[in-house]
Amino acid sequence: MVLELIIGATVLVSLASLSGIAFFNKRENYLQSLLLFFVSFSAGTLLAAAFLDLLPEAMESMPTQTAMLFVLGGFVFFFILEKIIHWHHHHSTHKEAKAEIKPLGYLNLVGDGLHNFIDGAAIAASFMAGVPIGISTTIAVLLHEIPQEIGDYSLLMYAGFKKNEAIKLNLLSAGLAILGAAMFFYFGNLIENLQGIMLAFTAGMFTYIASTDLVPEIHKETDAKKSAVQLAYFLAGILLIWALVAYLPHGE
Repeated sequence: MVLELIIGATVLVSLASLSGIAFFNKRENYLQSLLLFFVSFSAGTLLAAAFLDLLPEAMESMPTQTAMLFVLGGFVFFFILEKIIHWHHHHSTHKEAKAEIKPLGYLNLVGDGLHNFIDGAAIAASFMAGVPIGISTTIAVLLHEIPQEIGDYSLLMYAGFKKNEAIKLNLLSAGLAILGAAMFFYFGNLIENLQGIMLAFTAGMFTYIASTDLVPEIHKETDAKKSAVQLAYFLAGILLIWALVAYLPHGE
């Protein structure tokens, strides 16, 4: 019964990836003009999720220095990954076909996929602790995923993916929550503090994406009015995650 509840909850959370598609479905004419604003929103949510949610949760299950070591590991991992992607883009024999895709699109897919995997593991752990805890955790994750998936979808579009590609990749990334839940249910006890390690690692990756890819893109805007709107979106992303962390139960 617990396994069925876990799978059902993670499937529901995975379907949140469709929220970004639904949001833009009848607004394609405005999509290009809004993308940079949603990049700002995404940067805010990523940084807030890293510092207000993922890292504090990780530090509850391990010493601070250990948690920060895994945060640094996530940051370095993405630095290396981006170097590899840039090298591939400059040396690929299919350079013309790949040139339109910005590396931050691939980086976001990896980071979001790992985050979804962790969400699935967290839901599984919560239901294994008790059904009420599992339900509250699922609600918290779901409400967190909806605004994040809107940002992720717009980010994939901004990175150069076509609409159908963005939809498929977003659904694939979201589906990793199901894999994370199943693996934690069967193998979570075999590796000590696996969830805490992954939380800290993901915090480092989110910090890298936001600080080295998204924020520099935001700084390219020189118009004062548009910059002010970007700042508002950035702060809105931070405030939204803060509100979710502060007022929604996390299912200890």
